[in-house]
Amino acid sequence: MEMDQVTALCEELVKAVTVMMDPSSTQRYRLEALKFCEEFKEKCPICVPCGLRLAEKTQIAIIRHFGLQILEHVVKFRWNTMSRLEKVYLKNSVMELMADGTLNILEEENHIKDVMSRIVVEMIKREWPQHWPDMLMELDTLSRQGETQTELVMFILLRLAEDVVTFQTLPPQRRRDIQQTLTQNMERIFSFLLTTLQENVNKYQQVKADASQESKAQAYCRVSIAALNTLAGYIDWVSMTHITAENCKLLEMLCLLLSEQELQLGAAECLLIAVSRKGKLEDRKPLMVLFEDVAMHYILSAAQTADGGGLVEKHYVFLKRLCQVLCALGSQLCALLGDANAQTPVNFGKYLESFLAFTTHPSQFLRSSTQMTWGALFRHEVLSRDPVLLGIIPKYLRASMTNLVKMGFPSKTDSPSCEYSRFDFDSDEDFNAFFNSSHFSQHKDTGTTCQGEHILSCSTAGTGEGGFCSIFSSSFVQWEAMTFFLESVINQMFRTLDKEQVPVNDGMELLQMVVNFEIKDPLILSCVLTNVSALFPFVTYKPEFLPQVFAKLFSSVTFETVEESKAPRTRAVRNVRRHACSSIIKMCRDYPELVMPSFDTLYNHVKQLLSNELLLTQMEKCALMEALVLISNQFKNYERQKLFLEELMAPVVSIWLSEEMCRVLSDVDAFIAYVGADLKGCDPAVEDPCGLNRARMSFCVYSILGVMKRTSWPSDIEEAKAGGFVVGYTPSGNPIFRNPCTEQILKLLDNLLALVRTHNSLYTPEMLTKMTEPFTKALDMLEAEKSAILGLPQPLLELNDHPVYKTILERMQRFFSTLYENCFHILGKAGPSMQQDFYTVEDLATQLLGSAFVNLNNIPDYRLRSLLHILSDFPPLVLFCPPEHYEALVSPILGPLFTYLHMRLSQKWQVINQRSLLCGEDEATEENQESQEMLEEQLVRMLTREVMDLITACCISKKSGDHSAAPPADGDDDEMMATEVTPSPVAELTDLGKCLMNHEDVCTALLITAFNSLTWKDTLSCQRTTTQLCWPLLKQVMSGTLLADAVTWLFTSVLKGLQMHGQHDGCMASLVHLAFQIYEALRPKYMEMRAVMEQIPEIQKDSLDQFDCKLLNPTLQKAADKRRKDHFKRLIAGCIGKPLGEQFRKEVHIKNLPSLFKKPKPMLETEVLDSEGGGLATIFEP
Repeated sequence: MEMDQVTALCEELVKAVTVMMDPSSTQRYRLEALKFCEEFKEKCPICVPCGLRLAEKTQIAIIRHFGLQILEHVVKFRWNTMSRLEKVYLKNSVMELMADGTLNILEEENHIKDVMSRIVVEMIKREWPQHWPDMLMELDTLSRQGETQTELVMFILLRLAEDVVTFQTLPPQRRRDIQQTLTQNMERIFSFLLTTLQENVNKYQQVKADASQESKAQAYCRVSIAALNTLAGYIDWVSMTHITAENCKLLEMLCLLLSEQELQLGAAECLLIAVSRKGKLEDRKPLMVLFEDVAMHYILSAAQTADGGGLVEKHYVFLKRLCQVLCALGSQLCALLGDANAQTPVNFGKYLESFLAFTTHPSQFLRSSTQMTWGALFRHEVLSRDPVLLGIIPKYLRASMTNLVKMGFPSKTDSPSCEYSRFDFDSDEDFNAFFNSSHFSQHKDTGTTCQGEHILSCSTAGTGEGGFCSIFSSSFVQWEAMTFFLESVINQMFRTLDKEQVPVNDGMELLQMVVNFEIKDPLILSCVLTNVSALFPFVTYKPEFLPQVFAKLFSSVTFETVEESKAPRTRAVRNVRRHACSSIIKMCRDYPELVMPSFDTLYNHVKQLLSNELLLTQMEKCALMEALVLISNQFKNYERQKLFLEELMAPVVSIWLSEEMCRVLSDVDAFIAYVGADLKGCDPAVEDPCGLNRARMSFCVYSILGVMKRTSWPSDIEEAKAGGFVVGYTPSGNPIFRNPCTEQILKLLDNLLALVRTHNSLYTPEMLTKMTEPFTKALDMLEAEKSAILGLPQPLLELNDHPVYKTILERMQRFFSTLYENCFHILGKAGPSMQQDFYTVEDLATQLLGSAFVNLNNIPDYRLRSLLHILSDFPPLVLFCPPEHYEALVSPILGPLFTYLHMRLSQKWQVINQRSLLCGEDEATEENQESQEMLEEQLVRMLTREVMDLITACCISKKSGDHSAAPPADGDDDEMMATEVTPSPVAELTDLGKCLMNHEDVCTALLITAFNSLTWKDTLSCQRTTTQLCWPLLKQVMSGTLLADAVTWLFTSVLKGLQMHGQHDGCMASLVHLAFQIYEALRPKYMEMRAVMEQIPEIQKDSLDQFDCKLLNPTLQKAADKRRKDHFKRLIAGCIGKPLGEQFRKEVHIKNLPSLFKKPKPMLETEVLDSEGGGLATIFEP
């Protein structure tokens, strides 16, 4: 009767599986079939006989696979409820299936083999060694039946190692039992693996040349590959004694297999894992056998053979592995030669030559792979002095210079590297990013290797081609490489060599050549300017050469490709001019004492350039002014520097305080007309009648910012006193400085605040309607800004021969964006720069609230960020405010701001959450709308992080946690967070934080914002807020009277945060710690917290009672902090969110067996087998 039932059910299952796998089936039938199959697996009592029937080799592969899936499901989910006889029957049936129910090794499908091995491993995980002591013996017997069975045994042993050691998918006790038994039997397992490998390799080599025995050769080859893959799963963690046993037999065998084309990749993988092993140096010493003649010969000949037949993907992958093997060998060598008495291997020279061959290979990937190892060798205390390594340095340097040439773009065919790049990179952008990354890692190593006498080797490069270069032109890429190489060498030289060792004459000769070099190509000229900057330190030895350098730079400041050109400048020309300005600023900043004697000459030259309004852009004018200000800091005389700044700023003051400008800056309609945003009749691609107006306004703002940023008092207190910069001392004894630029800046401040107020008012709906086409989008973000926020790669091809701005709209967008940013930069710098002179400005808080904080409701998120930057970024406006001004200045600003920001962010996140709930309902969303929503969501995330950073900067002492470290870049959502992150015990409120918390409305806004942010969908913000902010803020108010509702809400917010972010280990650890702190601190006072805990799903009330009893009874001895926290974590486990992939996963329960390893001396497996009275029921008897 049962057999008939099995037959009938199997027929139904075959039909269901056929329907599911048939592409022509309708969705309804497919779902019905799936439901039938799933219900069968869950509920049917005769799953095992049905599964075995379907798994017979007479069935087609799809049906067999489903039958085996049924058996796997039984083992995973029903094993604990099965009787002993049922388990034995299933185990024996599966072993018989592997012995007799499989096809030939070459015919059997891989997915069938995989699921068979999974079934056996699942049984092993539940029963071995206690209840299945003969498992290894049975596998050994099975492997003797043929190649198919041997391969299956390899799969079983590999998956067992992966589950137990690599992925650790078992309960701790079972994992420990199995791993220790594996370790005890490892000599036997390794011997079996090596014997299997050797026998099958020998058979393969005997028959592979015989065409009549091709199938046999393939079968032996398949088993050999399986054995190598299995070895790779064990070599990583077994004792080194097994790897180096019998005079390194395994390593010898792997080296021999490198010459066997079908097996070489698997052998290289095993070799790489072995050579990469860490551990005791004594255990690793035998690995040096790979430097001996035979091993080195096989490694090198395999590399030559693989590279000799042209580019074949399989051979190329093998070459990559071999390269990694040589890199790992180099690392082992560096580790083992730790003392001066150690001997370098005899074949060290041969190793270096072969390693150099990879460094000169056409593949950019292989070249860069060697870089880290070269660096380690050059920096090694012993090897760096080795004559063999010193002898190869010239070759390495030549290779490095060649490698710095950016050739090999996948889309090109101008280099042998291109073909390899098409294997390694999806696009030119990917290649470019990779090249730049490896490019900079080479910087340090090249500098370390070079000596002074090598610098003249860089003095030759192309001089341009027929027309102007592109970034792909041969001349440009060579110049770019040579420039980078020169920078690496010079920087390292001046850092490491004594002054008398510096090759001044060589350096000056090279600088003279560069300065005299004339070219009109903007890309190459930019490289020339970089070389001038790199070689400038030599001028400190010969100051008389300074005028020639400045002449070169100033000629580049006014560079044009066509003299007296009226056309818009191209990007390449703009970059050259900016480069020259930056170089001048850098020299004045880094060598002010050297430049100081030439101040008058420079000043006169700059004044001459500034007199022509159209000769320079506003940014270029301000850059030259900044350079002069930097030198003026060397006056070290307050009055003299103040007079100079008055003279320098006179044109700015004249424009900025003019009657027309005052009217324009304070009236929105006048402002719109002045900048040309209401023009209707001009051709937007060509005409720009208001361009000069915008230029003047930009010039004033740039100048104010530049002068404020660059003016400073002497760092030496005595010099500052003598120069008249010190005007008094604080109560704590710190000097109070005055800034020479203060008087000039403060007279311009009113109009600056008027500009900020006017700019904010532009975003009101009525003002937006006054802007005409094409300027209705003038206040929108630039496309480049959108791409940066969304993390989209910038296009590789900079259009160097195109104008900087294609249309007047782009120019207008950049004008508004830059103007707004710069205004807030000025306000941010004002406090640190002018200190008490700024903070004592009359009604400053009122003025700021009436300008920077006007019309916030209409200001978009991407502009609101600028406002937050002035408050929280370094140097922040609020943190430099003296404590005596907190009440009058900071509190009136931050109180309403924090309340507003919380309201705004809450509304934004509510919209995002609603959108995510509705996203499945409307499938026909337009692509533009989707990308706009992504942009808005990312902006909300960034704004959230900046708000939390602002609160943290204002309230939390820098001693807390890691706050002093640089925060990750925006958009870095996938930062890896440690799972045991906890707030630092020294996290404290700053004086400003305490002041803010004393105001009830500000205190409420801070707490609500901090704790609400835990439930917003931004992991990074949640992590930072949890670790840095929540507990210090709450601790400050706990000493007062907190309403029970407030306590309940705060605690619930943390639990909701766990529900939202619990899937991320770092967030989960921090939130659990915070919830634990809050519960322990407040539960004794507030019974309501117990009610919150009782609402957690699946909470165990008796366990909660036990926790509360210990917490509320002070007479009981407290358990260790970690034990209490673990107990608490178990209590709240029901509200900890899980990843989507785990939310609906059925739990697999593996029961622990009686432990084998409780005694000090554990029993060996052989003793377990022979033990009759050990109390272990052997259910799998042969």
